Amino acid sequence: MVDDGTRKTTPRQAFTTASPDEVARFTALAEDWWEGEGSLAFLHKINPLRIAYIRDHAAGHFGRDPLADKPLKNLTLLDIGCGGGLLSEPMRRLAARVTGIDASQRNIAVAGRHARQSGLDIDYRCVLPESLADKGRSFDIVLHMEVIEHVANPQDFLRICSHLVRPGGTMMMSTINRTLKAFALAKVGAEYVLRLLPAGTHDWRKFIKPSELAAGLRPHGVEIIDLAGLTHNPFDDEWVLSRDLGVNYLAFAVKG
Repeated sequence: MVDDGTRKTTPRQAFTTASPDEVARFTALAEDWWEGEGSLAFLHKINPLRIAYIRDHAAGHFGRDPLADKPLKNLTLLDIGCGGGLLSEPMRRLAARVTGIDASQRNIAVAGRHARQSGLDIDYRCVLPESLADKGRSFDIVLHMEVIEHVANPQDFLRICSHLVRPGGTMMMSTINRTLKAFALAKVGAEYVLRLLPAGTHDWRKFIKPSELAAGLRPHGVEIIDLAGLTHNPFDDEWVLSRDLGVNYLAFAVKG
């Protein structure tokens, strides 16, 4: 076996937030993570907005200057469903102490390889969030971006993610609203018309409304403080933050 420099831990079988079909789908795309014009080009297009949203809200919450050279210095950050590291690497460059986890060993191998090539020290692990929660781990910042619509049980996933946020810490999420507009644009339009994503990437029935997200977090002491829409302008092919939550949206939450 080749040592790729990442930690390998087999997820437990008794309970899992992972959907085997979804893990297999993204494992098959593992080599495309860093291809800006490949099958995951959509994530590259929205990544600058995601990075700015995380940086600004985390820095504001922890009393930092978001425009400082290292605004997240020494803050611990967990990137759940990190894939190839598209968010983990920018967060490390902002000086956070980053742990990236993913259910796919192949994704973790790709992420670890790219981080080493970039000279970044990131703790990548092939584990599920429940494994870290069982060990009592907690973090200043927990991210799960474009993840919840792919898990086996969203309510269990939100419960576990909440346990991973330390008291006074933050959680940031992005997902897709379950609306007819989202079905038309994020499912049919993005996958079959514009080909922004591989066909079959999403199941509209797994999309989650902001109210459902808030209701899933509240019993665990996590309150959503801010919501922002991610809106696509097809005329210039640009993404912007907006007040329109009808399709893609971001959420910032705090554990009291």
